[in-house]
Amino acid sequence: MKPVDLARKLRREATFDPAALDRGKAVLMAAVRQEVEPMRRPTIVPQLPYQDIGAALSFLQRAFGFSEISTSRLVDEDGVIHHALVEFGDGVMGIGTQGAHGAISPRSAGIETQYISVYVTDVDAHHQRALAAGARIAHGPHSHSGHRAYEALDLEGHRWRFLQQLREVPIH
Repeated sequence: MKPVDLARKLRREATFDPAALDRGKAVLMAAVRQEVEPMRRPTIVPQLPYQDIGAALSFLQRAFGFSEISTSRLVDEDGVIHHALVEFGDGVMGIGTQGAHGAISPRSAGIETQYISVYVTDVDAHHQRALAAGARIAHGPHSHSGHRAYEALDLEGHRWRFLQQLREVPIH
């Protein structure tokens, strides 16, 4: 809803319930910020190759809680997805066709060549979600250096490390 429409709605509600202004203030201000501030995207966007982008999108959403940025999807005339962006928190990652720019999936390469770290609020709950969705757990939940973490492999063998910060760790 646009800020002007929210303001009208709040004014109508406040006629009968003055406390409605206090309750609606945060929602109205968030809508104003969203309309006024341009959408910022990270300046670095990692790209991962997949043999089946549709299956990867479904898995990443179901197992890890990622959301597709629907406006980013590139589909050819045959309906094959060639690229999409997914987001989690304030992070964005591209997933694209295997072989594009010389990159191949670990499934084809037969080896993992990297891992991606993702911070979550509750690593144990996230681990359970991933497990229930069929993720292969490479290293179960454990605590180390101020973090709780686990590692999982997605349907094509990309390694994901999910972390929960337990305490502030000074950066030197």
